[in-house]
Amino acid sequence: MNRFDTKVQYLKYRVLREVARYAWQDKLYDKILDIPNIIVPGKTPTMRCCVYKERAILNERVKLAMGGDPTNPNVIEVIDIACDDCPSGGYEVTTACRGCLAHRCEAACKKGAITFDHNQKAHIDKSKCVECGMCSKVCPYSAIINLKRPCENSCKVKAITMSESLAAQIDNSKCISCGACVYQCPFGAISDKSYILDVIDIIKKSKNNSAYKVYAVVAPSIASQFTYVSLGQVVTAIKELGFFSVVEAALGADMVADEEAKELAVKGFLTSSCCPAFVKYIEQQFPDMIKNISHNLSPMATLAKYIKSLDRKAKVVFIGPCTAKKMEFRKKEVHKYVDSVITFEELQALIDSKDIDMPKLAEGHLDNASYFGRIFARSGGLTDAVRQALKENNIENFNFNPVVCDGIEQCKVALLRASKGMLPNNFIEGMACVDGCIGGAGCLTHGIKNKAEVDIYGKEALEKSIHDALSQIIKV
Repeated sequence: MNRFDTKVQYLKYRVLREVARYAWQDKLYDKILDIPNIIVPGKTPTMRCCVYKERAILNERVKLAMGGDPTNPNVIEVIDIACDDCPSGGYEVTTACRGCLAHRCEAACKKGAITFDHNQKAHIDKSKCVECGMCSKVCPYSAIINLKRPCENSCKVKAITMSESLAAQIDNSKCISCGACVYQCPFGAISDKSYILDVIDIIKKSKNNSAYKVYAVVAPSIASQFTYVSLGQVVTAIKELGFFSVVEAALGADMVADEEAKELAVKGFLTSSCCPAFVKYIEQQFPDMIKNISHNLSPMATLAKYIKSLDRKAKVVFIGPCTAKKMEFRKKEVHKYVDSVITFEELQALIDSKDIDMPKLAEGHLDNASYFGRIFARSGGLTDAVRQALKENNIENFNFNPVVCDGIEQCKVALLRASKGMLPNNFIEGMACVDGCIGGAGCLTHGIKNKAEVDIYGKEALEKSIHDALSQIIKV
């Protein structure tokens, strides 16, 4: 359990582990009904009101572990039956209301939603309230609070609303698949679909007929994960699963930074293309700015493209912290290079499903990227890399003036200003997750402390410059 931040993550991991365990043995469809009983044995519920509801919810988690609803194009789904214990939300008057004479809340409400009882205590008529929040702002006792649900509060693009049954529902036209709601839901009622079965199938077929090799492209944010073992042991564990090679996505980041610097110098203004949730946000909310998105594929896709240029039969699986990558790899221009995507949560489940004892493994090796490629994992890392690339390419006459957007709210502000011609900066680094990739929903652990770990990992790179790293690339 201490490998994960929350019990929700641990429960999700256990379901994924059991699904994977039976899939390796070709017994999944024979044993699928046994999985809820394995996790909740006996007749005593451990999480819900009764064991029957608990197992019904676990059945839905098993479906998500097997790929989820095929009719839903989004990788983020709601387990309706698990979403039933949050307050309905909205502004509420608490017991802190003193029944004052000023009645500022009443004066501030333009919809007449506030009334008073015989004790002069305020009450809010939900049928009239438009949740503008003005009453809360003017209350001298802070007696009016917004009881917004955790999923709604975490969704900064306002893609989550409540259905008639008061379960969360996701507007796919607004959702950017960042997974913030997945991590923040206290009941685990929102989750990301898993492609773990596809990965197992890819690995098993490569072993059975030797027709192709499977490459694992690992995000640099892995440096902040799996803290109970060394990174070298994680590399060995990935190979034990059946991967032919483990490659740093940071090398793809070096490739992208080098090209993005050149593109920026030519175009004069650019938004980054590395974060798929940020790119999707631009496409949905700022379509006039699509032309300003860097033409480069993400580091994941760029490196996968390079691998397949060397080995046309290769299969590439990306392993990282990002749920939005599960949407990105399905794009036509990306899927021809990336065959599947799993998160760090799913990697842990895969490793444990084969009973691989990581602390006892020998040290593997992972070192083919620069410091600058590796620090893409944290907010500001991309900007530092582009600055370095401008320097290494001797582009000295370009005045680099970036803005680092840490989280989608900061991205929105920068994009609004840019769309109105009011942004003084010429490069927008957009990261949908706060702290960057190390804050991704698919991480085992989250936290600002991980930024330092990424920098330490970056400094361990043998290649100290971007061009040093790129010099290792075989020209095709």
